[in-house]
Amino acid sequence: MERTTRVVVVDDHAFYRRGLRTFLDLEDDLEVVAEAGDGPGAIEAVRRHRPHVVLMDLWLPRQSGIEVCADVLRICPSTRVLMLTSSHEEEDLFASIRAGASGYLLKDSPPDEVGRAVRAVRAGQSPIPPSMAASLLAEFANLSRGDAPGRASDLTEREREVLTLVARGRKNRQIAAELYISENTVKNHVRNILDKLQLHSRVEAAMYAVRTHLIDPDEPAE
Repeated sequence: MERTTRVVVVDDHAFYRRGLRTFLDLEDDLEVVAEAGDGPGAIEAVRRHRPHVVLMDLWLPRQSGIEVCADVLRICPSTRVLMLTSSHEEEDLFASIRAGASGYLLKDSPPDEVGRAVRAVRAGQSPIPPSMAASLLAEFANLSRGDAPGRASDLTEREREVLTLVARGRKNRQIAAELYISENTVKNHVRNILDKLQLHSRVEAAMYAVRTHLIDPDEPAE
């Protein structure tokens, strides 16, 4: 895997955008390859640079970051989108996840936390503010239960075990230890789960597990 994580920063405030770029470029393993101040600029940057991660502001001129997120993933499915916003509203978190965002970060987060979140998203994790994560599974359990994009019956028994642990908040390392398999094997299982269920992120997988009753939403994630 390429060591340096290529990042596109999307925010309509140039001062904030430049500040993020300055900080991220100080990190040896992070490189901001482009900036954009609106949706069309973000799409063009993604087409040109094929970044590993897009840091996406929720509020953009003429088009929301949520809409742009969905467009980015259609153009470059391998790109991970990390929403970066001042909104503490759970509706915005849920809408971001439904659009395919892999994580959600508040703008008042310390700079080093932004760097950690970018690395986590590229690694397949789904960072969410602790203050919002506690109610995530329970809230999605109360949403309208439409047909799931894929079927749990398409999963192998091992994939169902991995999905259950993902939904309970386990990281790949913890899943590997619990199931006595390698971390690479866990990553392969997670990738297969997302492919079979036509999902974009671990958070969406957790939502799916609740919606299909693979786990109890009232049981707290560990």
